[in-house]
Amino acid sequence: MSSGQTHTDAHTDACVLDEGLVRRLVDGRFPRWAGLPVERFPSGGTVNAMYRLGDDMVVRLPLVKGGVADVTAERHWLPRLSPLLPATVPEVLGHGEPAEGYPWPWSVYRWLPGEIPEAGALTDPVALAGDLAGFVSAMRAVSLPGAPGAHRGGPLATLDAATTAALEELRGLPEEDVDCDALAAVWQDALRAPAWDGPPVWLHADLMPGNLLIEGGRLTAVIDFGCAGVGDPACDLFPAWNLLPAGAREVFREKLGVDDATWRRGRGRTLSQALIALPYYRKTNPAMAGNARHVIRAVLAERGQVPRGAA
Repeated sequence: MSSGQTHTDAHTDACVLDEGLVRRLVDGRFPRWAGLPVERFPSGGTVNAMYRLGDDMVVRLPLVKGGVADVTAERHWLPRLSPLLPATVPEVLGHGEPAEGYPWPWSVYRWLPGEIPEAGALTDPVALAGDLAGFVSAMRAVSLPGAPGAHRGGPLATLDAATTAALEELRGLPEEDVDCDALAAVWQDALRAPAWDGPPVWLHADLMPGNLLIEGGRLTAVIDFGCAGVGDPACDLFPAWNLLPAGAREVFREKLGVDDATWRRGRGRTLSQALIALPYYRKTNPAMAGNARHVIRAVLAERGQVPRGAA
């Protein structure tokens, strides 16, 4: 796995990790890898830390207790999902366990080359939109039994309290210069959209730019399946607003055949994530805060609004 974003620990309850501890964990659990170089890899993630192990592996360790379920879920589902998807997904090479004072399970993965795509700097956004639509379509076609519910995959109304609270917090941050009235209107429109009434579909459920890898402008891998499961297909429309420009966004929608109600819910879900992330990460995680601002601009532009200060 790979990431090009800068990591800043944002959670106050984050576990303290360093290269020495990871070295001891690896040596104790996997003697065959003892002595391989261990180096912290900068990442925009907030739940897990990554350390390069040699040239072709990476150690991924939860920073907070909430990341433990991601580790166990990936161990179970990644080998089953991998042959069904058009993009490469992480391959788990080793199961680490609590030791050396570190309290949670952790994993060793094969390193995946590639770059994190950056909104506004895509070399072939239309082709990437097609690649992303192909991945989402393949996820929806998965029929593996026993699927968990996807994180964020439930009814949109379950996000209303947190989204409304985030909007109120942003109203108190004039330096962010966010048109909260316009954003509240977009959110209310999403809540009014008809709910998904079909069977739940498989979702990645966290298609942020930091979980995508590209080479030559094309999608090569998708990482971090800790949120994956089944739910409302609108949940996997995130790239439409957090990454793709307007023209490529329409290509993404067309290739997926997204109806109006699902599109409105997808826009609302993406906006909700951004609104909650911005006040929380604005001083601690530049990558997350920057992408949240990008989503807000994209949503307002699509709805015919121009963000204040953007002219």
